[in-house]
Amino acid sequence: MKDLAAFFIVLTFSVVSFSQTIQIRERKDGWHLLDMENDGYMGISLQKAYDLLKGRKSNTVIVAVIDSGIDTSQEDLRNILWRNEKEINGNGIDDDKNGYVDDIYGWNFCGAKNGENLARNTYEIARVYHGWKNEFEEKKEKNIPDNKKFLFYQWKKAEAQINKEYDDAYKQQTGIANFYTAMENSSRIICDHLSVKEFSLNDVKPLVKNEKARIAMSAELWVDLFTRNNDEKTKNTAYIQEIGDYKGRLDAKIERKLKAPEDWRGAMTKDNYSDIDDRFYGNNNLKAGSGNHGTSVAGTIAAIRNNGIGMDGIADNVRIMAIRAVPGGDEHDKDVALAIRYAVDNGAKIINMSFGKPVSPYKNIVDDAIRYAATKGVLLVHGSGNDGKDITKDMTYPSPVFINGEKATNFLNVGASGDESTGGYVAPFSNYSSQYVDIFAPGMNIYTTATNNSYNSADGTSLASPVAAGVAALLKSYFPDLTPQEIISILTTSGKPFTREVKSPGESERKVKFADLSSSGRIVNAYEAVKLALIIGKEGK
Repeated sequence: MKDLAAFFIVLTFSVVSFSQTIQIRERKDGWHLLDMENDGYMGISLQKAYDLLKGRKSNTVIVAVIDSGIDTSQEDLRNILWRNEKEINGNGIDDDKNGYVDDIYGWNFCGAKNGENLARNTYEIARVYHGWKNEFEEKKEKNIPDNKKFLFYQWKKAEAQINKEYDDAYKQQTGIANFYTAMENSSRIICDHLSVKEFSLNDVKPLVKNEKARIAMSAELWVDLFTRNNDEKTKNTAYIQEIGDYKGRLDAKIERKLKAPEDWRGAMTKDNYSDIDDRFYGNNNLKAGSGNHGTSVAGTIAAIRNNGIGMDGIADNVRIMAIRAVPGGDEHDKDVALAIRYAVDNGAKIINMSFGKPVSPYKNIVDDAIRYAATKGVLLVHGSGNDGKDITKDMTYPSPVFINGEKATNFLNVGASGDESTGGYVAPFSNYSSQYVDIFAPGMNIYTTATNNSYNSADGTSLASPVAAGVAALLKSYFPDLTPQEIISILTTSGKPFTREVKSPGESERKVKFADLSSSGRIVNAYEAVKLALIIGKEGK
């Protein structure tokens, strides 16, 4: 069942689309690792890359995953997690004197000292809109001092988005609320009549001719809904749940403008948010509240290879450093900046960042952290975002462009590609830009690790980023002298060019050249990257 985004059918009623995409080729777990020529899938040709590397020495590379946390007991991850050898686990002492007590696997910047974690967070557009409303509302750019112009632009962007979401939600709210009530009431009438808790199309078809008007009318509503969606199997409860969730999202968008968000984070971390030097907050609890996201990202990069369990990651000699800075909702700039600095100071050479947001009020401190990473030879890999839009003039954050207009040299921005088996060579949700997205990588139907020793398939530039980070880690492992700039150059130069036209992300009716969706016009390919790295040299001794 698809997420319900547009509903109205006739007058005040709504419709759900349950149609499925016809696949040209069967979906396959792990397709993203395969090779087009040998396997028929537009993957990264990983085995061919390892064949080139046979007999060569690799070096362990620390890859930091700044995310929602990681299930540190996951069977396919626990033996490749970074461990802080300078810390004694569980003694409650900061043995290495880095300011973070018992940071064995990494650190959590989204929690209290007692181990409690922030499970959900507010959204940055609401924090910015309400945080600076009194200062900027109805002001003109010419009246804003230069040192506050960037923040003013951020506030204006937040204001525009808040207002648009409010207007759209307000227009739909009454109709959706009425439809939701009608679904619940009619469902209750039918369930009472049939003495069941839920029903599907064939259960209600006979009831449209019932002699009792309220039963017949209730049945007509559900038969019409099921029939319009060509759906004989889905139960009424699934429809009600979807509409209820959508109604909740509308309510939240309306409330977002009318009410300032609570500071759930500050109530828990108790730091001075405006002071970047107040950095020793949080805890070492990386698992509680982590969800699947960070665990899935980590597995995509480096789940233990060839162990016969679950799935295979990309890089075979990696230690994953877990840093929690992204709870549900939007991350805070200070947490991101300190997470980058923590990763750099503790030996990470590659940092994966599968998160993003539309505004960044304290971007200056994130910019400084990215510059700091560059001075230490650390590569940052970032997912471009899942809004299906061109980010050339509508940037998402963190971004490779600093406030002063300079571009970071150690920042790789990655869009999500697919395959015929996933419905297309470009993910319909992927952000793109001929200037600010560097390359695409597989990001649809990526089979990877999940919490509680489970595995699942996931979509998103959140998965494309760790695919690219995994290939970058593979290069760094076998060619340790490569700089971030050289790794970026190798990946973008050696990636597979794709000359076909594709459906434009976010606009399925429009065709565009794939080459115009990123600055390289290519898809990450491990085999081609290794082949180019071998020519350049810089192998381990």
